[in-house]
Order: sequence, then C-alpha cells, then structure tokens
Amino acid sequence: MGHEIPPEDGAPAVDFQEVQATPEFQDLRRKHRSFVFPLAAFFLLWYFAYVLLADYAHEFMSTKLWGNINVGLVFGLLQFVTTFGITAWYVRYSNKTLDPIATGIREGIERHEHDRSAATPGEGAAR
Repeated sequence: MGHEIPPEDGAPAVDFQEVQATPEFQDLRRKHRSFVFPLAAFFLLWYFAYVLLADYAHEFMSTKLWGNINVGLVFGLLQFVTTFGITAWYVRYSNKTLDPIATGIREGIERHEHDRSAATPGEGAAR
C-alpha cells in the first residue's frame, strides 16, 4: 500500500500472493521442501560426522587401507562424491518433478491469470 512500483511498460502487475495461494504453487513448495530438507539434514549429519571423527577419532581416521591411503582420506573424498551425487539427484528430481509444475505456474503468470488489474471489484482471488 503506497509502496508498489507501477510497471514501466504498462503491463499489469502480477499478484504474487495470489500465485502463492494456488494449489499448484503449494504443491511445488511441498515437493521441493520434502526433497531438499531431508537431503540437507542427511548431508549435514554426514559432514559433521566426518569433522567429529577427524577431530576425536585420530586412530580410526589414520587407519591405513591401501598403502598411504587411510580412512580419513577416503571419507574426505567421499564428501566430494556425496556432494556431486546429491547435486545430480536434485537436478534429475527438479527436471522430472519440479520443473513441469513451475512451468505451468509461469505460463499462468504469462497468460495474465494473476494480474492485479484483471480482477474486478468483488471478484477477489477466485477465478
């Protein structure tokens, strides 16, 4: 209220709060969070386990496996493998699951389904 910047090109402004209230957006947010939060928690636990082992389990981490290769080195390299694996998994999940939903939302915005000026008085957010 009073802080809205009118679009310079004369295009109607999108009511993003209305977009966020749509079932499609809620589904997108739910699917994104249900994937990202557990995976982030897993990775943080794995990372902190590595750090704590490196700090408090010196003998275990310095156990030789092959020549000069020890447990600490293998766990350190697995941190990188895990990071790349999670990234690849997320990209695949996003392309297959999230992107189609986001594309539908974007196309609805581009069709001006959620423009502020398109709503007539008394019409509200229901369409």
